[in-house]
Parts: sequence; C-alpha cells; structure tokens
Amino acid sequence: MYPRLSVHIVAWNSMRFLPDLLKTLAAQTVGDFAVLVVDNGSTDGLCDFLREQYPQIILLRNARNLGFSAAHNQAIRYALERWQGEDMSDRFVLVANPDLVLESDCLEKLMAATVAHPSVGAFGAKLRRAFGENQQDEALFETVKSDLLDSTGLRARKNRTVADRGAGEMDTGQYDDHPEVFGISAALALYRANALADVRLQNEFFDQDFFAYKEDVDLAWRLQSAGWDARFVPEAFAFHYRGMFGKERTGLFERIRNRRGKSTLRSFYSNRNQWLLLMKNEQIINGLLSLWRVLPLELARVLYTALCEPKNLRAFWDALRLFPCMMKKRRAIALQRKRSSRALRRWFV
Repeated sequence: MYPRLSVHIVAWNSMRFLPDLLKTLAAQTVGDFAVLVVDNGSTDGLCDFLREQYPQIILLRNARNLGFSAAHNQAIRYALERWQGEDMSDRFVLVANPDLVLESDCLEKLMAATVAHPSVGAFGAKLRRAFGENQQDEALFETVKSDLLDSTGLRARKNRTVADRGAGEMDTGQYDDHPEVFGISAALALYRANALADVRLQNEFFDQDFFAYKEDVDLAWRLQSAGWDARFVPEAFAFHYRGMFGKERTGLFERIRNRRGKSTLRSFYSNRNQWLLLMKNEQIINGLLSLWRVLPLELARVLYTALCEPKNLRAFWDALRLFPCMMKKRRAIALQRKRSSRALRRWFV
C-alpha cells in the first residue's frame, strides 16, 4: 500500500543541494512516507546518484525542463492515483524544494497538526534561512543555519501583492501565536489530498501556464476561495538556502538594486504571473474596492519595466495572450468557490 504521506521534490541540476535534503529526510522521526523526485532534464548526474544511493526513491524523468508547476502536477497525479479508494482526507502531499534541510522532527510536527486541524488544507513549517560557507571547496563547505526567517506563511496585501511573512526578520517567535495564514510557500508545503482534489482544474493543481513563480500564491488563493484554511506550524522547523546573508532590502533604492540583480527570466515570470493571478482569482466586487490601490502599482510596474527592463515588456503582452485561457479557468474557479467576497477580502491586509 502506498504510504499516506508522499514527499515530492522537483529537481533541475540540483546536485548541489539535493543530497543534504535527502539525508535529513532519511533522519526523520517518522518513516511512513514515500519520496518521489521529478527530474526536469538534469545534466549534473542527479539521476545516476539517485539510482545508486537511493534506489527506494521513485524517480520520474522529463526530457526537458517542464517547469515547477507541470513537474509537481505529475507527482501529485501519481500519488492520487495510488490512493484511489482511500480516505483522501487522511492522505497528504509534501511539496519540497531541493535546497532545504529539515529538522529531524519536522514531518512529525506537520503530520500532528493535520490531526489536530482536520479542516485545514495546507500546512507550513517555520522556514529559516541557511547559508553555505566555503562554497567553492567541497571539503570545507559548511551549512550555517541562521535565526533569520525565510517564511512563516504567505501574507497578502491590499494591493494584491503576496510575500513570505517575516522574510528577513530575526526569529523571536513573533509569529508563533498567529498560525492562520493566507497560504503556504511551496518551498515547503504540506497539502491535504482532498483539498488538492477539490481545487483541481482538469489535470492541474499548480497552474502550468505560470511555469515558475507565484504558482503557490495562485493555489493558496484558490484553496481559500474553495473554503480551505492554511495553517503555520511553528513547532516544525526547516532551513532554506539563500544566496545573501542579511536582512531584506527594504529601502526604495535598495529594492531597485535587488530587483535589477535578479535574472531577466525571473522578472519576466514574476511580472506576467502577477497579472495572471489577478485575471484568475480577483472577484469583481473586491477588485473594484481595491482598484485605487492595485492600479497605481500595476502602472508603476509597467513604467519601471519600460524604463529599466525593456526586454521584459513582453511579459505583459504574454499575459494578455493568455487572457482567454485565464478566463476559462476563472469560470471553473467560480464553480468551486465556497467563500464570499467579504470572507476573502479579510486576508488582504
């Protein structure tokens, strides 16, 4: 029988991080789970490593990089098919980035929360940041586990941007007494199987049109709309690698510098997918009430892109190209909706 917890990792040339994650999974205080790795066309020997070192891991291989969403959808469909006839309210999918290390009782704490809160559809651990020292020397490489928060769940703002709550802050327990969140970052997210099935759009759970970035926000919004809560579990710990030690850049010019330092491709998907989010999920009444906040920001986004990243103007044209597809999905989401506009509006703070 397939285990009630299925751990899913999408990898693409991830040998720098994946072995550490697999070691921490092997050391978990609970052992009744399966691990499924979807490889998106890696060329760094990852598949050979898994076959030799972890033959028990289920490996799905793609000939090319299909993106985060499509690869995770493959894994979720695999698990759901093996749970046919089982109680889906007691079956769970853990989505995990390869650049994580888990504390030994992380899965035990997350699974305990699913028993205590049976109406919750998504659970998230407390993510802190990890940094690699001596990265160029394998013999001296060391993982530094910091006290800086990476995510305590997703926070939605009135201007319809969504960010990781607490990112870059020192962890003083300031969010431990606030477990209810808009959603969970897909860097590490535990989903109840029947919640995923409830918001399924044909063969999609994560939206494959997004390819990468903000697909977890889209899923969180759809789960909320369909009546599924999300919960932060502060007792469960994991560490997420980050490339820069220090707090988030919060000043205007610092934020611009940080943005310009990101890849062009990442900016393209971030801009485009923000518009796709709004097309699919924003209800008309809520959109009208928040228009004075959202419209100036989106106009500023276009202006900034035109002046500083002109090559990425195609992101907005691509979003318009996908408009008919988003409208089709929007109609399907409306049929799944169980919460009112007011109930959803309370999350945008």
